[in-house]
Amino acid sequence: MRESQDKKSGGAIITVIGVDHVGITAKVCSFLAERGINIEEISQTILSGNFVMLMMVDVSKNTGQLEELKRELDELGKSMNVSISMMHEEVFSAMHRI
Repeated sequence: MRESQDKKSGGAIITVIGVDHVGITAKVCSFLAERGINIEEISQTILSGNFVMLMMVDVSKNTGQLEELKRELDELGKSMNVSISMMHEEVFSAMHRI
C-alpha cells in the first residue's frame, strides 16, 4: 500500500495543445527525461489540425520544485508555439469528480 501512496503523491497530469508540427512529442519527452520524470501513460491525437496530448507522469524523482517545473514547461511550450500545462494528479482528480 505504501508504494501506491508514494506513486499517487508523485503523479501529475501534463497537457500539450497547439497547432500540429513536427517534433512536439520528441521535445516534450526529452525535456521530461532530462529531469528524471517518467511518463506512465500517454495519449495524443490530432483534432482539426490541433495537436492534443495528455500524459500521466511520475514527478517523484524530479529534484526541483514543482512550481519551477511548471514554469519551465510553460517556457518550453512558448518556444514551440503550443500550450503546456501541468497539475498534480490529486487536483486533476478532484476537479473531475461528479
